[in-house]
Amino acid sequence: MLIFANLIILIISFIALIKGADFFVAGSSALAKKFHIPAVIIGLTIVSMGTSAPELAVSLSASLAGSNEIAISNVLGSNLFNLLGVLGVCSLFGAVPVEKNMIDFDIPFSAIITAILGLFCLDFLFTGEGLPALDAACATLSRVDAFCLCILFAAFLRRTIRLAKQKTIVNEEEDIMVMPLSRTLLFMVAGLAAIILGGHFTVESAKELAYAFGMSETLVGLTIVAIGTSLPELITSVVASRKGESGIAVGNVVGSNIFNILFILGISGFIAPMDVLTVSLVDIVILLAVSLLFFLFVKNDGKLSRKEGISFLVIYVAYTVFAALR
Repeated sequence: MLIFANLIILIISFIALIKGADFFVAGSSALAKKFHIPAVIIGLTIVSMGTSAPELAVSLSASLAGSNEIAISNVLGSNLFNLLGVLGVCSLFGAVPVEKNMIDFDIPFSAIITAILGLFCLDFLFTGEGLPALDAACATLSRVDAFCLCILFAAFLRRTIRLAKQKTIVNEEEDIMVMPLSRTLLFMVAGLAAIILGGHFTVESAKELAYAFGMSETLVGLTIVAIGTSLPELITSVVASRKGESGIAVGNVVGSNIFNILFILGISGFIAPMDVLTVSLVDIVILLAVSLLFFLFVKNDGKLSRKEGISFLVIYVAYTVFAALR
């Protein structure tokens, strides 16, 4: 009975996270428009971060609650699901073209910051005791490490906005909802409340399920929580692919992965330094390998083919089995 109740709470929490992000993005975008902030800036900041709001809420809630395993594994699991699951599903509708500037910078940058995160998790090399067991801490993501991630995110965001402002944006204002100021503020407050409450109850119900099924918090974070919080990216990218807007689909995934590592782990780690288990270091290595594989797939012909996308789905299934058995 307790397990069923926690499952219901988890599902409701996911819905609150997703709908809360939608309301917050709509309200924030409308407010920004009232102050004549360019739509391209809104899209690159509020809207793009909005799809990662569930991950941010869950990781912050987990970090504050001392559940570091969920905070870190949620980010790693979401990034793996984005690359393997979301892009894999998008490829089922046909080859997914990737813009040249993403191949030249954004995708390699995503791999580089994953490698940097891995370097931050090599504290055990300086202890002389060797690599700890999978369920033991191998490093601590300190406030200094987290601050470095936040600085990298600020630099990335500045570059992205600068490049976007140099381009001509056609009909960029049309997708932003116009609403009265009172309704705008209501959307923002209600959305933020749903995100905060959804994040809190997602963490608590996930922990209870982990205990009930004898699963580790890491496994729950990598699978159930990661997929649940990545639903906005999945929905956005699949809809974009079906409409032939592959640039949005890939940009949403890569941008979300960069945001997850630099901003979410940066903010979470700065608020409360987090112990990193050896199992999470293994997942970082896997994420780096997948990021490099994605780069190799798209480097030559500028697209992710259907066969390559299906191979991503197979890899994700294999990884999920591996994560469950280890």
